[in-house]
Amino acid sequence: MHAGHAAGAALSLKHSYTLIAPFYDAAIARATLAARRRSLATLPAEPGRVLLAGVGTGLDLPHLPPQHHYVGLDLNRAMLRRALPRAGDVDFAPVQGDAQRLPFADASFDLAVLHLILAVVPEPADCFAEVARILRPGGQVLVFDKFLRHGQTALLRRLANPLLRRVATRLDVVFEALLASAPALQVEHDQPALVGGWFRMIRLRKIA
Repeated sequence: MHAGHAAGAALSLKHSYTLIAPFYDAAIARATLAARRRSLATLPAEPGRVLLAGVGTGLDLPHLPPQHHYVGLDLNRAMLRRALPRAGDVDFAPVQGDAQRLPFADASFDLAVLHLILAVVPEPADCFAEVARILRPGGQVLVFDKFLRHGQTALLRRLANPLLRRVATRLDVVFEALLASAPALQVEHDQPALVGGWFRMIRLRKIA
């Protein structure tokens, strides 16, 4: 995508989520609670620096183990304001920024959590590559999102995608295609989570 188009898409996304921030929790929280808990239960016991990319309203925050330092990034200030009260006693720093152009140094995080962000950003491959860049070798990525399977037609989802991606989400992201943008990330675990496997929980590790 051209840089100008990407910037425009990010601004559109920011505006959309400013409008839906008050309703986001009611629509998403209950449906994704169990899957979020299962994903976050795999965070390591050893303390580390963890990026929550697309932290949104902080639905993950109440389920985070306390030993880590968390940085929660989101494009939208309204979402971050709603996230802060959920942090409780967790060591949490909110940062406003674009998950497709992370404002962090190379190899500066031990782990990244990507919950419902890859199917939201205009260029998920850019987001995925950036996450690989900021992870140290041996670092992990926890993904929970909706994906098409490689080679899956899903015609209705693809037809609906041009409209829905302008509002809040994409329906046409193929996870296997994203792997090419981050060859240093290796899949360690992949399992269905919701809606007959449309949503998946995936764990990856940076091998170089």
